[in-house]
Amino acid sequence: MNTKKIPKKTPLYLDGPKRGIKEIWFALKVGYSFMYNNYKLHNIGPGITVFGSARTPIGSEYYEAAREFGKRIAQMNFTTITGGGPGIMEAANKGAFEAKGRSIGMNIVLPHEQHENLYLTTSVIFEYFFTRKVMLVKHSYAFIIMPGGFGTMDEFFEIITLIQTKSTDKYPVILFGKKYYEKLVGMMHTMADEGTIAREDIDLIFWTDSIDDGMDFIQKFIHKNFNILPHRPRWRWLEKK
Repeated sequence: MNTKKIPKKTPLYLDGPKRGIKEIWFALKVGYSFMYNNYKLHNIGPGITVFGSARTPIGSEYYEAAREFGKRIAQMNFTTITGGGPGIMEAANKGAFEAKGRSIGMNIVLPHEQHENLYLTTSVIFEYFFTRKVMLVKHSYAFIIMPGGFGTMDEFFEIITLIQTKSTDKYPVILFGKKYYEKLVGMMHTMADEGTIAREDIDLIFWTDSIDDGMDFIQKFIHKNFNILPHRPRWRWLEKK
């Protein structure tokens, strides 16, 4: 099985103002990226996005947990969405792929050459992180945050900020890894103690070590808030109650 090679590139776009024509060209590229990828992903169906480290080794505890999440998502007939790379992303896609589910990868151009993982039914490649993050969130009705680094934290905090500010609906956010995220959750309690977030903002996450509990939390939310109508086109399967 061959994977798509992603050529290396350094897309600098936050390095100061440019000539007017270059700023217009940048805006057009961004707009085209949104239009093209919205078109390509329009019929992927309701999704659940799994975030996590690209460095997680194959066969490790968290790799296998992400693989199981992908399998469970596919068994719900939902689409598994990841960043399309190795590690946790590969594991979740692999679980969905092995369960014959829809497995989406949204990769990114980086300064070093890379490959998509082997387990994608649909893939798209983004030049800019911010356009990619929009699409990782846009098609999802729940988010699973596996152990990860700076990129995972960026995605996690953007999602809970969007929910906190009511810029998106209050979808389930599963923070997976009691030991791994213990200090992070402790920091969130410190924020609440200092008044920089509200105490109830901590309840925006469901912190767990249990795949069963995480998936049960997601399924209860879906069934409480949506009618599932599989006879419709995929993009209209879920209808708010």
